[in-house]
Amino acid sequence: MAVKTIAVNRKAYHDYHIEDSFEAGLVLTGTEIKSIRAGRVNLRDAYARPEKGELWLVGAHIAQFPGGNRYNHEPKRPRKLLLHRREIAELSGDIMTKGLTVVPLKMYLKKGIAKVELGVARGKKAFDKREAIAQRDAQRQIDRAFSQRTPKKGKS
Repeated sequence: MAVKTIAVNRKAYHDYHIEDSFEAGLVLTGTEIKSIRAGRVNLRDAYARPEKGELWLVGAHIAQFPGGNRYNHEPKRPRKLLLHRREIAELSGDIMTKGLTVVPLKMYLKKGIAKVELGVARGKKAFDKREAIAQRDAQRQIDRAFSQRTPKKGKS
């Protein structure tokens, strides 16, 4: 099964604790899928919102296709997400009762069809973000120290 990653929402991992994830399809127009295949997607400020028993992806930017004509798509229009009814009910319940957020983690092509990985997320506080940055810096320093300590082969 060939999966080609188009866009990753790295900001989501920084701003949220991801508790669960789902795969969803998208309802797209012709110029949108062409733009996605060209990799012109930004998921940075996107989120999913329930509305009338459906789930909508809001804020995802899919650039207009340069070869499109006057019927080109609107770059930031809301896009319907395709999920099973029970998954929509579960996600809607999490949003309404637990105060969680549904954010897109990545967009990819699976067998030529555009899919979005959605994460059920809880927002991080400022101290959580600082702690994560401190851990990353400490690990980077440890890795740097080990790489400098290892003796080079062939020379004594």
